Amino acid sequence: MSEWERIGLSAAVTGTVASLVTTAVLAGLARAEGKGALQPTNATSHWLHGEEAGHHRGPDLEHTALGYATHHASALFWALPFEAWLASRPRRTGPELLRDAAVMAGIAAVVDYGLVPKRLTPGWEEVLPPRSIAVTFAALALGLAAGAMLTRELRDGRR
Repeated sequence: MSEWERIGLSAAVTGTVASLVTTAVLAGLARAEGKGALQPTNATSHWLHGEEAGHHRGPDLEHTALGYATHHASALFWALPFEAWLASRPRRTGPELLRDAAVMAGIAAVVDYGLVPKRLTPGWEEVLPPRSIAVTFAALALGLAAGAMLTRELRDGRR
């Protein structure tokens, strides 16, 4: 297997873990704010459905499936440079891995809420206050680190 194939497979696992972790955190934060648990996921479909997407509380293909697919693709997107970064340097300890995941999540936050047009943001701002969005990016860091650790364990187990 080539280095890029290994990085791609690692990114698929890491991104999936990060996507699941952040989706669960978003649901919990939304409930804590008195919103529907699926509203942040639905809001992510705003790139197609506009700002009304965040007002949709229940599950459906139009908002929930598209919102989750978009979010999952975004998590995979951020996992790819993260895994390439990890592959470019010596093996890290758990705290170093978490530090690097926090840096990647910080970059994601700056890009998602500082650089891209509003239509391409995650859309969570339609449902959640800034502090909840910050918590979600912290959860992204934890998800990236956990995914990278899982990937490392899976890879080491095959040796």
